[in-house]
Amino acid sequence: MARCVNHPEKETSYACLKHNLYMCEDCLVCRDPEIYCKYRSACPIHFLTKRKGNLDEDEKTKTKAASG
Repeated sequence: MARCVNHPEKETSYACLKHNLYMCEDCLVCRDPEIYCKYRSACPIHFLTKRKGNLDEDEKTKTKAASG
């Protein structure tokens, strides 16, 4: 287990492979969600960030609006 970049007292297993950073659950945010990342398709941080921000629902709404 590694230590969070912002909270060194907390151990974590969440790692941003692009930036080589470890983050605890409180700090879990994708640093560059709009910029290409070769690790994104398997990145739990990106998916958890999307879920927290309800971005999946926003994408569904945009898709429905564009098609109908």
